[in-house]
Amino acid sequence: MSDYNQDLLTQEVMKAFATPQAGRLGEIMSSLVKHLHAFTREVDLKPEEWLAGLQFLTKTGQISTERRPEFILLSDVLGLSMMVVSLTQARESKSIVGATEATVEGPFYWEGAPEVGLGGNIAEGVVGEPAYYTGTVTDVAGTPLPGALLDLWSGDGEGNYDVQLSATPSMQARGKIRTDAQGQFRFWSIRPTFYPIPSDGPVGDLMRATHRSINRPGHIHMMVSAEGHVPVTTHLFVANSPYLDQDAVFGKRDSLVVAFAPHAPGTAPDGTVMTKQYYTTSYNFRLAPVSA
Repeated sequence: MSDYNQDLLTQEVMKAFATPQAGRLGEIMSSLVKHLHAFTREVDLKPEEWLAGLQFLTKTGQISTERRPEFILLSDVLGLSMMVVSLTQARESKSIVGATEATVEGPFYWEGAPEVGLGGNIAEGVVGEPAYYTGTVTDVAGTPLPGALLDLWSGDGEGNYDVQLSATPSMQARGKIRTDAQGQFRFWSIRPTFYPIPSDGPVGDLMRATHRSINRPGHIHMMVSAEGHVPVTTHLFVANSPYLDQDAVFGKRDSLVVAFAPHAPGTAPDGTVMTKQYYTTSYNFRLAPVSA
C-alpha cells in the first residue's frame, strides 16, 4: 500500500485471501475480513480492548477439552450456533414448512448411547422426577416413519450431565429409541430441570460482565432421523420452566415447548406401577424430505 487508508487496507487483506486457489475458504476469509474491519471501525476499537479480546480467545482455547468445548459454548451464547442451525435446516430441506424446528446441539452430546427398546427407561437410577414420553415421527405430510431413530440425552434432575459428573461418560439419561411400524415411540426418562451453562471459564466471565443470565430452561435433547429425510437436532422444553424466555444460548422455540402433566402414584399408561409422582408428555416430530 502506498498510502495509509482504512478502506484500502481492508481491500488489500480481502484480496490476499480471495485467491482462485483458496476456493471456498478464501471466500469465507475475505468476507470475514470485510466484516471484522467494519466492526473495528464501527466501535472505534482501542488497543487495550483489542488486546483484551485476544486474551479472551487465548483463555477460551486453554480451557477447552473434548468434554469441555468452550468455543462451542461461546458460539452458543453469541447466537452463532442457532444461526448456523437455521441456515442448515433451510438449505437441506426441500421445504421446512411443517418440519420440526431445529435447535442447538449444545456441548454435552456424546456418541455411543445404548439402544433401548420401546418403552424402556434411559434414566434408570438417575436423580429426578420420572416422566413418560410418547409421540410419533412422521414426514411433513403426516405419514408415519417406521424405524425412525431418536438419539436422546439430557441432564439429571439437578441439571447435571453425566460428562460433568465423571471422567468418562456413564451414558446416564442417554439412549437410542426406534419408532414402531406406526411411527410411534415411547420411553421413560426424567422431567428435565433448568441449569446454568458452565460458567467457570471465560464465557462465564463474559456473561457476568454483560449482566446476562447463564441459565437454560429445562429441556431434553434429541437427534431424530429417518431414511430419505433431513435429520433434525432439537429439544423439547418444559412448559413453565424458569428461564424459558431467557435461554442463554437462544435455543428455545415456541413450537418445542411442551406440557408435562403431573400424576399421583398409581398405574402409568404403559402399566408400570409408580410409587411416587410422575409426569407424562407427548410430541409429534415431523421430518422434511431430503432435497433432490
